[in-house]
Amino acid sequence: MSAKPMRSMLYVPGDKPRAIEKARGLHETGSGPDAIILDLEDAVAPEHKAQARENVREALKLRWPCPVLVRVNGLGTPYENDDREMALLSGVDGLVLPKVEDARTTGELHVRVPLWAMIETPKGVLNAPAIAATAGVRGLLVGANDLARELKTKPHPERLPLLHALSAVVLAARAAGKLPIDAVFNDVRNPTAFARECDQGRLLGFAGKTVIHPDQVADANAVFGVSEIEAREAQALIDAWNAARAEGKSVATHNGALVEQMHADEAGEVLALWQATQPKGQPGGQ
Repeated sequence: MSAKPMRSMLYVPGDKPRAIEKARGLHETGSGPDAIILDLEDAVAPEHKAQARENVREALKLRWPCPVLVRVNGLGTPYENDDREMALLSGVDGLVLPKVEDARTTGELHVRVPLWAMIETPKGVLNAPAIAATAGVRGLLVGANDLARELKTKPHPERLPLLHALSAVVLAARAAGKLPIDAVFNDVRNPTAFARECDQGRLLGFAGKTVIHPDQVADANAVFGVSEIEAREAQALIDAWNAARAEGKSVATHNGALVEQMHADEAGEVLALWQATQPKGQPGGQ
């Protein structure tokens, strides 16, 4: 299935009105995320849940420059029904469901907005293929903090203890034609390590990254996006392929390498991502 690019998805605590307003203005600075996730779950203490829900209700009445999702509280909590009802009646662009462990959770939730299932437990990882295959699920979001805790691992700069689980989520999402989104990076004071983790996530096949601070958005957009140089190179490859096909050839040569249909298709995907992420009014934009 085709889907809007989600290079960066910014979590914003629902009990922080000033943070919500700041997030709404990020696109004016040219560093806006591809989606905002207004958070009613982990980022909000129990005593602030009701007020956070009202804050999010008011925020959803406003015009936003990007899709706005709401992370609701999970099944079995005293907040789940009120959260979902508020979000759906307020015209939310999607629901983020925490700690999804089986396809029944997503399959039995009959709503008319995209669902983003968070994979945060070993059981969720093992059932990720069925969860991703559920109609209505747009993507899988990794919740690495909870996952690491349940796996009893220790922190590692290269996330070695989590690599199998991370790749399993990517595999499940890609097999179902959905978007795999990498986990948050907690140390907002270490942009170098954040950029390195973005590079790793892109290498693993993730389509984007969830972030917890506006300063992380630009790096995530850059790593999971397409540069102008990459777009030009993709176009040059497609031109070489089209020229070869016009001559009746089944392969082409570009920059000394053989080019086949799969390479042309990949270049087309690069161009599509470039065009989809250009600001309106810019070349390639909408």
